[in-house]
Amino acid sequence: MLVKYFYITMWDNFGMEIGKIVGENLKQARKSLKLTQKEVAAHMLMTQQQYSRFENGVFELNYAQIVELCRYLDVTPNDLFEFKG
Repeated sequence: MLVKYFYITMWDNFGMEIGKIVGENLKQARKSLKLTQKEVAAHMLMTQQQYSRFENGVFELNYAQIVELCRYLDVTPNDLFEFKG
């Protein structure tokens, strides 16, 4: 039971860290285009508050949202996730 708890906790922490990295990269991409959260949120058909949760790493993006944000902000998924493949 302890081992299972350890792996779940470790995975949760890892996911939270990725969320923060992606959120920060979203914020930088948005700011480099001089867009507001409200403008990006409108494009994504959501409220500014909902979009803000992505930039703060509170909510995770789904695949469709990742693709659309990458297109809109002119970045790649690798840029968002800091993948140096």
